[in-house]
Amino acid sequence: MRVVLDTNVYISAMLFGGNCEEILKLASQALFEVVISKKIIDEIKSVLKKKFYWTGKQIAEVIKYIKEISSIVNPDISLNILKEDLADNKIIECAVASNATYIVTGDKYHLLPIKEYGGIKILSPIEFLRL
Repeated sequence: MRVVLDTNVYISAMLFGGNCEEILKLASQALFEVVISKKIIDEIKSVLKKKFYWTGKQIAEVIKYIKEISSIVNPDISLNILKEDLADNKIIECAVASNATYIVTGDKYHLLPIKEYGGIKILSPIEFLRL
């Protein structure tokens, strides 16, 4: 089972723990495959630096951990599904390019309302953990 985690799942796991941290722990045990793209990694770095003022060293440690528990894909497609938030299209692009089973997100406004795209189910962290 391949899973793409939205940037907000990584950020929540690192800052607040809870369900998002549990998802990363399960991924580190290889219970499923986490797939990530360079664009998602870049967004994680940017959010941690600009919004939460993390140091370069802190960010590097987190990115190293994420890369250790993930497979990196480089989507060769460009989708325009989410017109309200174009940046979120990278999540769907990664999922499509990797033939993911699920996208896990906390985005209640753009991604979660879609529920499914191309056979890829879009779930909240708690919905994913209930599987």
